Amino acid sequence: MAVQKLDQLDKQILRMISEDARVPFLEVARACNVSGAAIHQRIQKLTNLGVLKGTQYIIDPEKIGYETCAYIGLNLKNPEKFDKVVQELRKIPEVTECYYTTGNFDMFIKIYAMNNHHLLTIIHDKLQPLGLSSSETLISFHSAFERQLPIIDSPVLEE
Repeated sequence: MAVQKLDQLDKQILRMISEDARVPFLEVARACNVSGAAIHQRIQKLTNLGVLKGTQYIIDPEKIGYETCAYIGLNLKNPEKFDKVVQELRKIPEVTECYYTTGNFDMFIKIYAMNNHHLLTIIHDKLQPLGLSSSETLISFHSAFERQLPIIDSPVLEE
């Protein structure tokens, strides 16, 4: 993946919107000392480059009944079927993230379940039929923190 070249204005915009995605563009424009139209153009450019990947509201899983969060390392019987397994994992709504990995697992997923019994049902009824040779489940008690990466000044990112 290529690193995108960002100038100081891009970085200033990214810093502001990563702190609060709902900050009005006019407020960003004032802080950056440019026009509102310039901010709109930069946001569109950053979106087209894939630097920005959309906007969304973050739903707290616990508030809607998902009390169990687990990370599961998966090993496939046939690793050449990665793409097929990913297609099937996308169909399981409780699987919220999926990564190809090195180390002890072929893939690593993040999953939310209503409770431990629901988690067991998902593993038994939805994951095992995908052709797993083994899996290891780690239950998360609580997220200590989550954050965006900082926008740093680096020669690699400069235009």
